[in-house]
Amino acid sequence: MRAPLPTPLVTVEVADTLRRGVPAVLVAFPGDPVRLGPGGEDVTDPGEVGGAAGATVRQGRTWVVGVGEGAPGDWRRAGASLVRALHADAERSGEATFDVRLPGDVTAEAVAAFTLGAAVGGYRFKVTGEDPPARVKSLRLVTGGAQTGAEAGAGDAGAGVPLADAVRKANALAAATSLGRDLANTPSNVKDPSWLASAAVKAARGVPGLRVDVRDEKWLAEQGFGGVLAVGGGSSRPPRFVELTWSGAEGGPHVVLVGKGITFDTGGISIKPADGMHLMRTDMSGGAAVIAALVAIARQGLPVRVTGLVPAAENHVSGSAYRPGDVITHYGGTTTEVTNTDAEGRLVLADALAYAVRNLRPDVLVDVATLTGAMKVTLGVRTGGLFATDDDLAARVAEAGARVGEAWWRMPLPEDLAEDVRSDLADVRQCPPGPGGITAALFLKEFTGGVPWAHLDIAGPARADKVYDEVVVGATGFAARTLTELAETYAAASNTIE
Repeated sequence: MRAPLPTPLVTVEVADTLRRGVPAVLVAFPGDPVRLGPGGEDVTDPGEVGGAAGATVRQGRTWVVGVGEGAPGDWRRAGASLVRALHADAERSGEATFDVRLPGDVTAEAVAAFTLGAAVGGYRFKVTGEDPPARVKSLRLVTGGAQTGAEAGAGDAGAGVPLADAVRKANALAAATSLGRDLANTPSNVKDPSWLASAAVKAARGVPGLRVDVRDEKWLAEQGFGGVLAVGGGSSRPPRFVELTWSGAEGGPHVVLVGKGITFDTGGISIKPADGMHLMRTDMSGGAAVIAALVAIARQGLPVRVTGLVPAAENHVSGSAYRPGDVITHYGGTTTEVTNTDAEGRLVLADALAYAVRNLRPDVLVDVATLTGAMKVTLGVRTGGLFATDDDLAARVAEAGARVGEAWWRMPLPEDLAEDVRSDLADVRQCPPGPGGITAALFLKEFTGGVPWAHLDIAGPARADKVYDEVVVGATGFAARTLTELAETYAAASNTIE
């Protein structure tokens, strides 16, 4: 397969001086007339320039990009649109690097958003025997000597943060997004549970302090992971269980992240319709987000304890596939009545959640999965569903997502539906009646042991069929940035491990 992993991204750095002979990018703000940032006096035809976020125009060797009203989303959209335009022009121009001239009072929040958009907005994953096209390789953000975002005022997010630090963090978040996309976009003839486990090991290689343990199907059987074994039993490619450990602090809360790792989902005996099944290569986007987040957390050296768990399996059809009507025994002994083999994600997550509660003693437990089509219908394809048993945790997730450009909407966990999870044949039933996204969450809640818990359903935003903002067609890497930012909110700065 000729699709280099990791996918190379545009590198972004901050500086206070322009380079001789390097083409410039100027910024524009909407107005009548349009307001131009530093260097605007060199624009020969101001009337051609618009200030809408993401609007781009080339005049000679100079580019102008609109940043709208200057909100973080506007800057992120501007960075992404600019890089896509530069990529499209790269073969003609031969230019591989640009100096982006920013206002001297630019905020760290704006610089971070622009960096994130520029880094991932031009992402491209393609399996091909052809040589890759010419691409822009780097941007240098020239701030006219401004070193921090303090000029915007002490009340603004990012105020007082060194711009170089804001860019460094944004690049780390971009790398997490890209890794999540790479793992999810990889075709499933290549990507099986063993491949995904190996990819986690390779991604962690060279990241000091990040440990990865991979357990095989024999270990899973010995430990009683009945959900993972049932789901993976129909495939000739056996399941795996991946555990990533980052001990960035000696004390403080222990955050455990669990991601669904279904490397391909046929639906099993409850087989899916053919239309759209090819997209099931991305059904491990939750697991990809967890792997990517752990790598990003460790690379930044965040002072927090985080463990990532990825139960990985391929849900296939064969004589050894599990059946509707089966009763499976999960890790820890809870039994589940199977009613639909295409609701496999909750079965593997249940094992991993129970394992976390019994062995890891988490203070916070978060799972993420492309779990239900119901959430895609409910919230569309740009917003993730957020379920939580703890208001503080729910607020942390939503606020973390807002800071990194990922939207979440909190959903209810109504008590009147909880009893429907009970089964006459087993302890619980896999697919209770009622609203599918909610009942799936209530099923998972049974395995959380009363630990503060959030369930993130990303069935909608994990994939995109068109370009928008910093998102491109295919896997989006959604949730990797939120998980990374969430972990940082629990960081204990005084307990850093060198």
